[in-house]
Amino acid sequence: MDSIRIGVGITDSGNTEGGLEGLLGQFRAAEEAGFQSAWVANIFAMDAMTLISLAGRETRQIELGTAVVPTYSRHPLYLAQQALSTQAATGGRFVCGLGPSHKIVIENMLGLSFEKPARHVREYVTIVKQLLDTGKVEFKGETYQVNGSLSVTDASPVPVLIGALGPMMRRVAGDLCEGTITWMTGPKTLAEKVGPGVREAARLAGRGEPRIVAGMPICLTDNPDGAREAASKIFAIYGTLPSYRAMLDEEGLAQPGDIAIAGDEKILEREIRRLADAGVTDLNAAILPFGADPAAVQARTFAFLAELAAS
Repeated sequence: MDSIRIGVGITDSGNTEGGLEGLLGQFRAAEEAGFQSAWVANIFAMDAMTLISLAGRETRQIELGTAVVPTYSRHPLYLAQQALSTQAATGGRFVCGLGPSHKIVIENMLGLSFEKPARHVREYVTIVKQLLDTGKVEFKGETYQVNGSLSVTDASPVPVLIGALGPMMRRVAGDLCEGTITWMTGPKTLAEKVGPGVREAARLAGRGEPRIVAGMPICLTDNPDGAREAASKIFAIYGTLPSYRAMLDEEGLAQPGDIAIAGDEKILEREIRRLADAGVTDLNAAILPFGADPAAVQARTFAFLAELAAS
């Protein structure tokens, strides 16, 4: 499909069939099927960059990215060290997606402060980008004071995307990063708010055209209403997290599943083209398990998306 690269999300539920080998098999299958990219969330299963480092030894050309790694819980110097190590392990195919996570995780679970997330992310990304691009950093801010250097064998600079859902985050994405990676964000909001905000910030900073990577639940099915209902149950937590709730409200949607792309082949292709028209450069397809035979539905969806990626 013209003008949009199609990637696929790697499913790590923490008890994936086949364990680690099963997860690595998903990367191999994505590359063999012709997807341009494969994306891994860093939630409460396997560490995403560790998994991508292993997948880099199992694949040869597919781009491998995180969607996303939380920032508050990792010092920026050590995040940069791991990102450069992952880049070396993948032969230069790694894209580092970052995000601040959510107050419920950072404060309630980890016991850290979630104060001023936009300021935190700007300082954090400034430090990380200096280390990734030059191997050294001298930074004094309100949150971080970092003076250090890294030397990682065989590493090349790592592109960084951030979850730029709000206006201040969009400015950071355009000012400092290679673009944004989103979730629970629909085509209207991507076209009218996210894309323009990131692109304008990149233009003012004298940077190149940014990437807009959109994560979307997707299902090839003759029961789209049922698939969206199932998606609302699977992704129920996202309807309660303020940043994602704001994106659903911006789109005029009630439930997380309402954002899913669900239907037959014509509907899926039409909605993916709509994303391209909205300025999305990359799709991160989160393929839904649904129906009496969820594995078969996922396989059909995977195969159809692979055809689009190849076309």
